[in-house]
Amino acid sequence: MHTAARGLWAFSVCFVLVACSSGDAATPTATTPAPTPTAAADAAAPLTAGTEESGEPDGGQQRRVRQRRPGWLGTRVLPRRPDGFGEVRATPPRLRDRRLPTIDVLPAPSTARFGWSIAPVPDDVLARSTWSRHCPVRRVELRYATVTFHGFEGRPHTGELLVHRAVARDVVRVFHQLYRLRFPIEEMRVVRTDELDLPPTGDGNNTTAFVCRPSRGSTSWSEHAYGRAVDVNPFHNPYSKGGLVLPELASAYLDRDRDRPGMITPDGPVVGAFERIGWRWGGDWRSVSDWMHFSVSGR
Repeated sequence: MHTAARGLWAFSVCFVLVACSSGDAATPTATTPAPTPTAAADAAAPLTAGTEESGEPDGGQQRRVRQRRPGWLGTRVLPRRPDGFGEVRATPPRLRDRRLPTIDVLPAPSTARFGWSIAPVPDDVLARSTWSRHCPVRRVELRYATVTFHGFEGRPHTGELLVHRAVARDVVRVFHQLYRLRFPIEEMRVVRTDELDLPPTGDGNNTTAFVCRPSRGSTSWSEHAYGRAVDVNPFHNPYSKGGLVLPELASAYLDRDRDRPGMITPDGPVVGAFERIGWRWGGDWRSVSDWMHFSVSGR
């Protein structure tokens, strides 16, 4: 795959798997087992001690509906468009109100309390990530963060993110707030290098931050390549421009008037949590709609 096509495809995979100031929301002390936390020199602001139980569901977001993960999820390869993305297809009926259970990639929390950690990126995590020496951010500038999140089945899970050290604590504050409000997230894990070359299936839903890739249709780096952007529930909050929808099977979620669990709304908790740390939302863009995307710069 030549360089331009790879850049486009890398962008697509981020969506198929699926950007500062200190926030004012209190963040609890770290409780999730993880590598040794970073030194205080990394802090933009001190963290408030204490732990908190998760609060009540926000706007019915966490109404539980039992769903099984379809066996075909991630296996039905889509034909490629001339631009390198997969063909946009109608959303399968089972994904039109998507509430799939989380598959744990890290040990589940031992308590219902919010847990978090921030640490230098461990060697094994770096090795399975998309980082290389050609990326625009140095390894020392990245941090490995773990946070507790609620799955659509109502249980707490441990997620992982690679983020820039300058925004790590703010990102933790965001997910602390979402945990308190029981905002559901399906998946949260570090994107692997091999995933950038997988054929498109259009049904991924990974909440993620750092991915070393260019911006779509551009040779300049994405904010994700610096660890300064986060995508939340990309299937529930797709990217749309003209006839392109990413993930390619998420067209049912272009109807933003039909509020379903996992969706990001202008007056909802996700936008509010990111606004508190000074980040901007791709759902406010004019030329495209990128409802999953939040970034420091607004790009």
